[in-house]
Amino acid sequence: MSAPDPTMIDYAALALDIKRWARELGFADVGISGTALGHDEAYLERWLADGHHGEMDYMARHGTRRSRPAELEPGTLRVVSVRMDYVPPGTRDAWDVIGDGEAAYVARYALGRDYHKLMRNRLQKLAERIGQAIGDFGYRAYVDSAPVLEKALARNAGLGWIGKHTVLINKRAGSYFFLGELYTDLPLPADEPASAHCGSCRRCIDICPTQAIVAPYRLDARRCISYLTIELRGSIPEEFRAPMGNRIFGCDDCQLICPWNKFAQEAVEPDFAPRHSLDGPKLVDLFAWSEDEFLKRTEGMAIRRTGYEGWLRNIAVGLGNAPTSDVVVDALRARADDPSAIVREHVAWALSRHG
Repeated sequence: MSAPDPTMIDYAALALDIKRWARELGFADVGISGTALGHDEAYLERWLADGHHGEMDYMARHGTRRSRPAELEPGTLRVVSVRMDYVPPGTRDAWDVIGDGEAAYVARYALGRDYHKLMRNRLQKLAERIGQAIGDFGYRAYVDSAPVLEKALARNAGLGWIGKHTVLINKRAGSYFFLGELYTDLPLPADEPASAHCGSCRRCIDICPTQAIVAPYRLDARRCISYLTIELRGSIPEEFRAPMGNRIFGCDDCQLICPWNKFAQEAVEPDFAPRHSLDGPKLVDLFAWSEDEFLKRTEGMAIRRTGYEGWLRNIAVGLGNAPTSDVVVDALRARADDPSAIVREHVAWALSRHG
């Protein structure tokens, strides 16, 4: 990075402009932080040492670049953190879907267009707007695209605190939002970090179907339904299959129960609207998708990440937990000889649940 002449820029005024431009681009909030993450680095090292990352080897592969922004992007002095609300209006009630054993539950963040490219493009436009105002400067935009401690940076930028479920919470907007970052070499004034407001509440800990929140602020990903349905590539441990219920892609229980989400804001981005009625579809209908249908219908969506085999595996578990009916049993039997050994295993388990 090569920074502009600092004597020619009013950085306090520029910071205010950046926040205004970010909101004009559709971000719900924006803050600025420094790069010191020593406490968070120590926490990450303990978490990795405990094996709580499961098969997510990439969490350890990047070393200290995740907790030291200047090692990831040399010259970084400040991080501009942004957030964008993602739950669109009119979405079927989440608890209603979870309580409907014939329906499939997809985490609310994954119902519409994949947010990665959308937010990264907006951050790129923000950087270009800054460049128009001050000339060339060093920056790099990230949205889950590199080893970044995004929640810690957002907390330090004043966008919220990290709750006991390890999700960022904003006292004016709950936790249903995406995060993105603009690493920059500009010595902008940093905002005050957000203070924590979980108090003695432990609703997120108590409600977790698989008890993945093993202590306040400590998540064992190996037990987390989001990890099991998205990151895990092999068989889902049997002890977690029944607790998964009908959650086939991700899990929102710890957020749904959080009292701060009474302040959650609806998304204003049209691309986050549910596609293919995925805010409450029938399990048997999704299980009937061919691989071509899966690839076509999930194009541009985060759901694609699980892959077709993982998609069928997850739905098979959901069908195993569904109320017994001829339709459910017939759907499972139709895939009893699936080419995938993993799918066959989970179908056999599901059929055993129906006698």
